[in-house]
Amino acid sequence: MTVRTHVDRCPGVLRPWIAADGAIVRLRLIGGVIASSSLSRLLAIAEEHADGTVLLTKRTNLQLRGIEHADGCVPPALVEALTAAGLLPSTSHELVRNVMVSPLTGRTGGLADLRGTALELDRLLCAEPELARLAGRFLFVLDDGRGDVGHRTLDLGVTAVDAGHAQLRIGSQLWGPVLPLDDVPAALVEHALRFLAAAGTGESAPWHVDELPGQGAELVAAPTPRDVRTQVRSLPLRHGMIAQGADTEAIHLDVPSGLLNRNLVDAMAASWADEVIVTPWRSVIIPDLEVE
Repeated sequence: MTVRTHVDRCPGVLRPWIAADGAIVRLRLIGGVIASSSLSRLLAIAEEHADGTVLLTKRTNLQLRGIEHADGCVPPALVEALTAAGLLPSTSHELVRNVMVSPLTGRTGGLADLRGTALELDRLLCAEPELARLAGRFLFVLDDGRGDVGHRTLDLGVTAVDAGHAQLRIGSQLWGPVLPLDDVPAALVEHALRFLAAAGTGESAPWHVDELPGQGAELVAAPTPRDVRTQVRSLPLRHGMIAQGADTEAIHLDVPSGLLNRNLVDAMAASWADEVIVTPWRSVIIPDLEVE
């Protein structure tokens, strides 16, 4: 059993981690999605204020490091630049927005399109002041039924069982009811609030559902068997071109060491459309490319 001796220190823009080479900040992406224009601007910001690279994390976040700092704070000009680029949409909840989603959901494969579910979850999270207390490592995982991210150690999440329903997950071991997709965001927020009530406050308060007694059993109204349709797991997504439909395709690109630099971003920009998707595998997907 994990015993905490201090509060979570996961870095954000407004609460950086101070390392030997400068401050580290982490940017939250919902489902790993970032506007292509924002990624280009972020690389320019990294070149001006950080070490010139953007790190992809295994939780589909982005990280800058090597930033000058004073009294534990990064320069206001950096905060302003990130805000203008749309990369700091919530100052109160910037640390509690880990929402991992099947990267190709709604484009190809999977049982359900979870893009709208993820966005509504993010809206509800940011609208609930109490949820600003969630640890920066608290993780929501939404698997669209293909089994590509559902095997991750998580705090709360769902796995789709058909196009309109998903089974709720509580911690890494427990399962809740099968719900209509429209009800999923509110159910996840409700269980996150239950977690905070059970965890309490102070330096010894748990950061994760699995750290509660019974691995979160007290958050579940009644035990629910795991739906057999959730028992799937995908092979790792291959790099290269991926068919989306009759007229579009995506390309999955490996990012060496998870570090985006100017050369790689400029090469990507030659073909991308509106969005880029950061994956949990320290790679990126450029979706919605027209088939030539």
